[in-house]
This record gives sequence, structure tokens and C-alpha cells, in this order.
Amino acid sequence: MASTTSGTAEGWKAKLNKALQEKNFFTDLLQKIEDKTGVRRMYIVIALAAFLGIYLMVGYGAQFVCNFVGFLYPAYASVKAIESSQKEDDTQWLTYWVVYSFFALVEFFADIFLFWIPFYWFLKCVFLVWCMAPIASNGSQMIYHRLIKPIVLKYQNKIDDAIDKAADRLQEVFGIAKQKVGDFAEDIGRGAANDAIRKRMADVTKDE
Repeated sequence: MASTTSGTAEGWKAKLNKALQEKNFFTDLLQKIEDKTGVRRMYIVIALAAFLGIYLMVGYGAQFVCNFVGFLYPAYASVKAIESSQKEDDTQWLTYWVVYSFFALVEFFADIFLFWIPFYWFLKCVFLVWCMAPIASNGSQMIYHRLIKPIVLKYQNKIDDAIDKAADRLQEVFGIAKQKVGDFAEDIGRGAANDAIRKRMADVTKDE
């Protein structure tokens, strides 16, 4: 048991160290801090994570910080995925955003209950980091394949029918609205023309 836990910890450490060696804005900043302080970048990241965790528990604006963490890096990684030629990273981050949207929807309706959970924003941040973690079976993969995917596939035909009916109804409503606007504009044009005619007739009568 102890050896398994130690092996898992070493695996996480190796993956984190590999991620911190990639070339991007964040690692460039870490390189500068590492050069000036002499502290390894891994320890800097761990210290920042500890500070962030404490701040999310007791700090002001924890909701904003939590949502910022859950959005900033995934958005950056998604842009990189769009610009790359690989398909795997597209699927990875698309899955994350599906889970993120699903969680946001659940959170909206359960907000009155979630408010009472101690350190909720810290727990949510941990959950989002788990969902975006650079591992094969991260949170977004597990939630998507075990929860969201079965539900969507089960009701896919009904959902598609409902979307088609809604689209047809919207098209019908827009068509009616367009017709009403056109009729209104035509009535205004006719009214303006009639007013001009009456004014012209009044001027002619006055001249006589």
C-alpha cells in the first residue's frame, strides 16, 4: 500500500515537473523567479498552490479567484489546441468545457444549498483543477464518460427533435415579426405620403 502511494506521488511529481518544463508564458515567469531566488520552480508552484488554497478558504473575492482559475488556463490551452494540428487536445479541452458548463448549470440551481458548504470555493477550485489535470483519467474524462455521455446518448433523438421544433418555431416567429415590421414601415410611408399630399393641396388652395 505504501509503495503504491509512493509510486503515485512520484508519478504526479514527474508529470508536474514535465509540465513546468514546457515553454510558455507561465514557465518563462517561473524561470525568472527561479534564477533570482535559487528556488526550484516546482517548490515555487507548490508554495503558490498552498497560498491559493488558504486564500480560497479565508480570503476576500474567493468566488472570483476560483472562477478565474477554472477559466484562465483552460481558455489558454484551448486556444493552443485550436491552433495545433492534433485532434487529441481538441477533444480533451472540449470535454473539459462540456463538464464545466454542466457543473455551472447544476451550480446555478443548487446555489442555495452550496452556499452552506464550508470552504466551498476552495473545494470547487480543487474540483476544477482535477478536471483539467494533465492525466488520462482526469475529472472531466470521468464525469463525461460516466455521467454526461450516457444521458445525452439516451435522449439524443428527443433532444434533436426538441431543438428542431424550437428552431422552426423561432423561424416562424421571426417571419411574422419581419412581416409586421414591413407592414408598419409601409404604413408609415403611406402616412407620410398622404401628409405631403394634403400639405401640397393646402398650399395650392392658399395660393388661389
